[in-house]
Amino acid sequence: MPTTEVFKIKTKRKNLFLRVAKGHFATSYTHSNYYIDVADQKSRYSEAKAVAEELCSAYNYTSTIVDTILCLDGTEVIGACLANELTKNSFANINAHQTIYVVTPEIVNGSQMMFRDNLVHMVQGKHVLVLAVSVASGATAKAAIEAVKYYGGEVSGVASIFATVASCGGYTVNSVFNPNDLEGYFAVPAHECPHCREGKKLDALINCHGCSKL
Repeated sequence: MPTTEVFKIKTKRKNLFLRVAKGHFATSYTHSNYYIDVADQKSRYSEAKAVAEELCSAYNYTSTIVDTILCLDGTEVIGACLANELTKNSFANINAHQTIYVVTPEIVNGSQMMFRDNLVHMVQGKHVLVLAVSVASGATAKAAIEAVKYYGGEVSGVASIFATVASCGGYTVNSVFNPNDLEGYFAVPAHECPHCREGKKLDALINCHGCSKL
């Protein structure tokens, strides 16, 4: 972590919490005063399962169809857990008893997403749920939405661990955490960053893989 001010945001659900650090951080699109560390949620089964269970509750007793989960930012473990939850017999959703594909897009030309020929059938004609670590600027999620449509799929919605918006690309975003959980949170373009205006140096560069101290 880039600073010593590290803490967990806990919830009532076991193994479901968010690790964050306060400071001055930069992504490819924004500057923020929080670094959200989701490494364990993406890699540790018990935490990935807790995230999936929480996200799954947003789709219970709904008519949302999910044939495929499109995993962004290394969320494959969460995606597999979410697929398991959505297909449980006890889950009151039309996906119960059905199988779900869990797939990751290939990134080309910096941000464009594509699927090789042997994966297209997992998207084409399918109802696809986009799963991301976070949705702030929404650039990555929007690229995924465009890719799903290009390959003939239908977007079922967007799910994420953290989100600053309620919708992205015209689709509802369901998240476990939001800015209300982080006091004073901001994520803005660099020229609007209050820390930059105050002359505060960056603590680290961050992306979906983690952080790099400066």
